[in-house]
Amino acid sequence: QVFTFNRVEIRVQPSVKVKNGDPMSIICHADISKNTDFQLKHNFTIFKDGKLVFMTVSDKEDARYEIPVAKSSDTGDYECTVKADGKLSFSNSIYVWVAGMTKPILTADRKEVLEGEVVKLRCELPEEVPPLEFFFRKIKTNSAPKEKRVPEQNQNFSEVEYYVEEGDNILQFDCFGKRQVRSGWESSQHSNKTLVTVKEPFIKPTLTTRPSSNVTEGDQIEFECSTVVAQMRDIEIILQKNRTILNSVRDKKFLKYSTVATQEDSGEYLCKVEQGAVSKTTKLNVFVSELFPKPTLSASMTKLDENKDLILSCSINGVRRANFSIVRKSSGGDILLKNSRVLAVKVNVNDTGSYTCKAEVKGIVKESKPVRINVYAPVSKPTLSVVSGSPEVVLGKPLQLICHSVMGTPPITFTFYKGDEVKKNVTNDSYAMFLDEDIGLNDNGGYKCDARNNHSSGVKTSNILNVTVIVPIRDASLGSVPYGEVEVGSDTAFLCSVKEGSWPIDFKFFKKTDHEVLLHEVREYSDRTIWHKKTMKRKDTGTYYCMASNRASVDVRSRPITISVILAAWQKGVIAAFVLTAIAGAGAVALWWFLRKKKKGNECSALAPNLTNEKLTRQPSDGNYYSGSGYIEDNENHMKSTDESKGPDLESAEVDYTEVEVSTLDPHR
Repeated sequence: QVFTFNRVEIRVQPSVKVKNGDPMSIICHADISKNTDFQLKHNFTIFKDGKLVFMTVSDKEDARYEIPVAKSSDTGDYECTVKADGKLSFSNSIYVWVAGMTKPILTADRKEVLEGEVVKLRCELPEEVPPLEFFFRKIKTNSAPKEKRVPEQNQNFSEVEYYVEEGDNILQFDCFGKRQVRSGWESSQHSNKTLVTVKEPFIKPTLTTRPSSNVTEGDQIEFECSTVVAQMRDIEIILQKNRTILNSVRDKKFLKYSTVATQEDSGEYLCKVEQGAVSKTTKLNVFVSELFPKPTLSASMTKLDENKDLILSCSINGVRRANFSIVRKSSGGDILLKNSRVLAVKVNVNDTGSYTCKAEVKGIVKESKPVRINVYAPVSKPTLSVVSGSPEVVLGKPLQLICHSVMGTPPITFTFYKGDEVKKNVTNDSYAMFLDEDIGLNDNGGYKCDARNNHSSGVKTSNILNVTVIVPIRDASLGSVPYGEVEVGSDTAFLCSVKEGSWPIDFKFFKKTDHEVLLHEVREYSDRTIWHKKTMKRKDTGTYYCMASNRASVDVRSRPITISVILAAWQKGVIAAFVLTAIAGAGAVALWWFLRKKKKGNECSALAPNLTNEKLTRQPSDGNYYSGSGYIEDNENHMKSTDESKGPDLESAEVDYTEVEVSTLDPHR
């Protein structure tokens, strides 16, 4: 018995899209080939989204999974497997969509509530499988529904709470659900509508005024705010004007507030009743007419010199009888100067400030606009100086000046001059700064400044400030006499000069060694200096340079020069004579040794009687004469060679002796 699976297939009846509530069948079919007609047991298994939903064993090649009422939860991917006699085969996957959702069920925990209370709602989709999304709607007459969305991942119902607001009389609620399918989102029908009746915990408050809402300054005005309460519990009444709380009561049905009316009391008043989360308000406009206008303060002068007379007077347009007072404003409070309509005073600088006057009629006090009085002390003569302290500036560098007046009431206006030209105007309290960035060679003076304020004494001028312009050093050079080579023992003059630079100039002479060696320094009121170095020595050979600087504080270095200290001419002659004498002596010794060696074994002939020249001869054929390099002794002395490095032949030679007669030298030769 031989068989084989040709294929396994799965299909849906009536179609892959089924309406919610209709029946549907999932059919698994095995196509098998056999060599003979024999019975074969088939194990059918059907899966939905990877989970087992149906199993059966049959000798037929088809198996049916019947779903009499399809629900949205039956939507998914289906596949089947067939196993027979140890062989197994799989079908492809097929997607089934059960369109439509069951109608949700909505319930409310209460049918009747008070304003400010909460309604709890529950929406359920009994035949649906999470994840789901629930949408709750609060429906009011003549307004758009308020919707809340609640996702649920693990259950097929959801609960929310709705706050009942002021004005919510009759409310309706409903809900619907959504689920995500392969083609997008699918929505259910809307649930049944649930009706909730709302009652007021208290009525909207009533706000009244006595005698009326139109009063005159000085009149007594009384406010009363009242309401009707269902339950006298945690209720509060508040009276406000422009966000300012004027009065409040708790656990009472009414509030009273009275005051003497002023013009500032005109405006909108608000009565608010609160209980829990419920709040209701009533508004009322009050107009207070003016009893008399604000007073006016006038001054004889608003800017005046110290020790001058000041007159302040207070008046009211159209009113002659009132209680007046003149005060001065200060950070610590008003300072009463006089209970009068007029104030006359001799002022000083400390009287500078703001002044007002107050007027009282029938208990109503009004204040004028403030008047600013400025009292001025004269400025003192300003001083002009350089900020750095020294009255000088380096050419090309900026010059900063400060003008300062010790005395004088600010603001003070300072004017800077360079020569007769105005350079800058500055207004400050006691000093001003000026930066001159255009310094030239000829700017050696002419700075001054003026100071003035509102005092009648006028302008004060500083002394003229003379500023010295310092020219920096430029192009230092070094020379020497003699130049290049100098004889030992002689003097050398070093000349260091600059091309440009303000005096005095500090000159320094250096010699280069492993480190810089300062040899000489001097300050000169000149553009050059000469340094005489006495008695030059061989160790003075080397490289020299000079450095120049002035008050510009810039060191300028010259190019280096090289000095070689050589021997003097007479020293060269002495050395040459010494060398020649040494050479001649060495030659004479060599000749003497040579002649003595040739005469070895022979008898010496007697010397000529006349030994005045004291000359020795080498050979008859040699006409050159050499001065003797040995020395003459008496008969007991040896004649010895000064050259001890002649080798073994000289050391082994015999010594010859001779007698000599020394004659007196001729003084004329």
